[in-house]
Amino acid sequence: MSNLIQLAIIVAVIAGLWKVFEKAGKPGWAALIPIYNLIVLLQIAGKPIWWIVLCLIPLVNIVIAFIVGIEIAKRFGQSALFGVGLTLLGFIFYPILGFGDARYQGTAGE
Repeated sequence: MSNLIQLAIIVAVIAGLWKVFEKAGKPGWAALIPIYNLIVLLQIAGKPIWWIVLCLIPLVNIVIAFIVGIEIAKRFGQSALFGVGLTLLGFIFYPILGFGDARYQGTAGE
């Protein structure tokens, strides 16, 4: 039973990320590729790809995760608190963002 719950959570997160990627004009299948999905998240957040190196540094990676989560939330017209939710409870918030009414707004330069 526990494995079934874990599988359901994994499927929900992947489906949510897939929809978030598609809303941002990125390929949805990128949610399935471990390192590439992080690169796509950085692109959506408007952060440089070299930040992936910062994700490898202990403690710094936690700060980066919050910055990226908050920036993704802002790009979809959500609050910074929603971004904290993306970081801490992604299995709940990414499906909400992906399947909800939020639309990708990008930035003025995009």
